[in-house]
Amino acid sequence: MDRRSFLKTSALGGSAAAATTLAAPAYAQGKRTLTMVTTWGRGLAGVHDSAQRVADSITAMSDGQLTVDLKAAGELVGAFEVFDAVTSGQADMYHGADYYFVGQHPGYAFFTAVPFGLTAQELVNWYYQDGGMQLHDELGQIFGLKSFLGGNTGAQAGGWYSKEINSPEDFNGLKFRMPGLGGKALGKLGASVQNIPGSEVYQALSSGAIDGTEWIGPWADEKAGFQEITKTYYTAGFHEPGAGLSVATNRDVFDSLSPAHQKIIEIASGEAHQWNLSQFLANNGAALQRLQAGGVKVMEFPDSVWDAFGKASKEVHDENLGDELYKKIYDSAMASMKSSSGWHNLSSSAYTKQRDRVLG
Repeated sequence: MDRRSFLKTSALGGSAAAATTLAAPAYAQGKRTLTMVTTWGRGLAGVHDSAQRVADSITAMSDGQLTVDLKAAGELVGAFEVFDAVTSGQADMYHGADYYFVGQHPGYAFFTAVPFGLTAQELVNWYYQDGGMQLHDELGQIFGLKSFLGGNTGAQAGGWYSKEINSPEDFNGLKFRMPGLGGKALGKLGASVQNIPGSEVYQALSSGAIDGTEWIGPWADEKAGFQEITKTYYTAGFHEPGAGLSVATNRDVFDSLSPAHQKIIEIASGEAHQWNLSQFLANNGAALQRLQAGGVKVMEFPDSVWDAFGKASKEVHDENLGDELYKKIYDSAMASMKSSSGWHNLSSSAYTKQRDRVLG
């Protein structure tokens, strides 16, 4: 027996011997179809695209061993029913904005956005380098989920209004669509806050059921057609400075997959996050120009309104800090944000300000 044959035989023998003493994990074999439900109507610009990209990437990267059957909102369950569908096993995974599920736990808001919180870059800094991913997993374990970031809209606009906002008092009695903790902060200013699925917002605004809405940003908002209803548009908002989207898989389903297939879901989700962020940011500028050319009035909230947003947002956070896990997530995210923003302000922000001045 030559040396190569000996090593090969020895390796096989060693593997066989190990197999007699160590039981291999029991992973499901053969091709599988995973049902993905989403919080998005089919075709909603950007957000549905992100879900579809995750689904297609998982199928492609697994050479078809995992096929993801994507069900848009309403095709299997409603937009706000996807969390319960996956935790109960009715569906295998969801793609959505986790802040829709603050009723399950307020900590979920951080994995989409919180008022006066993380920008898109700060979110991934926290998530991948400062413990955010581990906290997402800790939260998911409570509900039997394995979660990853799976999309990002970038900074969201302040929204569309039936009237100009000149003072905090203008929110009193205003019927406004805004989910998450931002909506709770707006409620403290006297607004009647609505949480309406994205595919239903146009009808609500056009019928007068709501007086205003935030959605995403110029490109997605233009696609939704809000400019057909009102021309008053506030481009900077306090509520979602870098809104992350999530992919969550039923934990029993996730644990039944091989390590390779588990990693495929993680990597497909992370790639979709970056792809989706670039999709929104690459399209927003031209869309804003088209909106303005069509008569949309681009506005900014006055400082008094920003101050009121800040006060109300602090109250919302303070109300939740008694929850141990919420406080843990809040402290972690805020510490990471403070660390990231210091360098960003001295480098990237200073550079872009000077670049735009020099280049005109």
